[in-house]
Amino acid sequence: MFDGLRLIHWKPELRPDRVLVLTLDRADQGVNALSWAVINEFDQMLERIELELPKGVVIRSGKAAGFIPGADIKGFEDIAAKGQTEDWIRRGQLIYQRLADLRCPTVVAIHGHCMGGGTELALACRYRVASNDDSTRIGLPEVKLGIYPGWGGSVRLPRLVGAPAAMDMMLTGRTLSANAAKAIGLVDRVVDPPLMLEVALGLIERGTTRPLKQRLLAWATNTWLARQLLAPQMLKQVSRKARKEHYPAPFALIATWKRCGGLPIRAALKAEGKSVVALAQTPTAHNLVRVFFLMDRLKGLGGKDHGITHVHVVGAGVMGGDIAAWCALRGFNVTLQDREMQYVQPAMDRAAALFDKKIKDPAKRAATGARLVADVEGAGVAKADLIIEAIFENLDAKRALYAKLEESMKPDALLVSNTSSIALTDLRANLKKQSQFAGLHYFNPVALMPLVEIVKHDFMAPEMERRLAAFCRAIDKLPVPVAGTPGFLVNRILAPYMQEAILCFSEGIPGPVIDKAALKFGMPMGPIELVDTVGLDVAASVGKIMAEFHGQPLPDTFKVEAGKRGKKDGQGFYAWKDGRAVKPDVPKDYQAPADLEDRLILAMLNEAVSCLHDGVVTDADLLDAGVIFGTGFAPFRGGPITYIKSVGAASLKGKLEQLTTRYGSRFSPRPGWDLL
Repeated sequence: MFDGLRLIHWKPELRPDRVLVLTLDRADQGVNALSWAVINEFDQMLERIELELPKGVVIRSGKAAGFIPGADIKGFEDIAAKGQTEDWIRRGQLIYQRLADLRCPTVVAIHGHCMGGGTELALACRYRVASNDDSTRIGLPEVKLGIYPGWGGSVRLPRLVGAPAAMDMMLTGRTLSANAAKAIGLVDRVVDPPLMLEVALGLIERGTTRPLKQRLLAWATNTWLARQLLAPQMLKQVSRKARKEHYPAPFALIATWKRCGGLPIRAALKAEGKSVVALAQTPTAHNLVRVFFLMDRLKGLGGKDHGITHVHVVGAGVMGGDIAAWCALRGFNVTLQDREMQYVQPAMDRAAALFDKKIKDPAKRAATGARLVADVEGAGVAKADLIIEAIFENLDAKRALYAKLEESMKPDALLVSNTSSIALTDLRANLKKQSQFAGLHYFNPVALMPLVEIVKHDFMAPEMERRLAAFCRAIDKLPVPVAGTPGFLVNRILAPYMQEAILCFSEGIPGPVIDKAALKFGMPMGPIELVDTVGLDVAASVGKIMAEFHGQPLPDTFKVEAGKRGKKDGQGFYAWKDGRAVKPDVPKDYQAPADLEDRLILAMLNEAVSCLHDGVVTDADLLDAGVIFGTGFAPFRGGPITYIKSVGAASLKGKLEQLTTRYGSRFSPRPGWDLL
């Protein structure tokens, strides 16, 4: 059937029953990322299949890791740089439609990751089988790259599973387990991995019919009238989470879906392609793809060999307790120490709640819980490969603890501090093995924040940085190495931003107005709400350290009243109820100062330039990555340094000089602006 074809990535097998099994095993990669070569080979095979029709076609993966993780993003960037985006989109659509038009049954067998173009290929088949393994995840995450599914996914998925479920998947980029995919009708069968081919062959032989309820939902929510009624509701939901000027993709997806109601599939595909090509050329898409590569770079730091099996955490407060729980969740044996059990028990309770939320299987949940052990006596110190200190921010207390820990630590054990601001040169001063000490700074809440700062000092062994980076990856965190100067990277950049917000508030600018200005720029949370969330006491402590570092006085507005530290007390700049800020109404005729956004954002950008100039990180990409993943800095802007370059360093420096004239020396451009 395939005589004369030079197949490198696909392995065809025509069985005696004339069912053709196509196994994708990309030759030059560990995963089946879709490239020009992969889809061109697939197209050549489809052309032969059309001429010599088999009884059926089964498509599966030859990679143990999974099916298809989506398109080769690096290859897609190269395609975009050559101006071939439209060719790429149109070609993918044509090939997948050729698959959908085959006059024989087609089945895809999904195991492990199935994302983007992989899911779109599955949608072009008649039937879908998925393994019940925990690793199986199916999704269309293109919105996270500033586009949406462009190889027919946005057309086929709503028609298959109904508009509500389909649009939720595509608008959020959320992935589904095999069982969740079956529940909405995306998957026809869920089976044990060894049975996948057998079940796929059964579908070729006998087919299947989805439940009537699923078929009715798919039809009813995709008529022209239904789309006109549902689209405004979808827009309202999306608008609550994103601004159209910041993230145009979800809005374009809804508009195209609404407009294409009742159109035949080829017309709908044409509209999809035109819309996705336009999105791929926006600054948002370019920057979000860049963020993807920044994440990939952080994931690659350190490799996999960390040599850590037992983690001991000292300090069972919110940070220490949650770090311990997260490490246990990710497979490590963990002991958690504090002065008395009354301080450890709340952390154990929070850990149990985390495990209940994250682990559905009772046996696996119990095994995870057993890995986390309360350890008031500190017996785990002698067994630990990594000891994480997470006590309160006091230099003398931390030094005293280190002296005690060194008495019973293993000779090769690593000791790290979760300090948020104290210089490591001060912390390490009295240690016997300073080369095996570092900072490992997590962010709150630990379960949600992806970044961990690996804080270095002049005596730290290079091998320790690598091992800690590998450990961060093992617990599914993104490591960024930073110098051990006060505030490190993230807090150093956030400090002037929060300080300026507090000063604005003290001048009488309403908190909601200040927060709105930051949200308009693209920050995930306003700075007044952020200060309340981290705690006014913490903000004041970090602010004092950074003010001393820069040789500036801390403004009087940083005074913290007892019982008014923010969210944890239920009262700060805002009142807090059920974990949410109760923001006061602002008079409709109130006009925010014209320079409010500049005061907030430029304070942050000025410090970012200073960090780069001072070598807090080794390069601009690491700085952008650290600030995006550590603060949520508007990802669509590409990070502070990328944003500065896109707007123009000279222009922003000029604005800083104007602010210096108005508000004082805290806005003086720091060294480094002229180098950008």
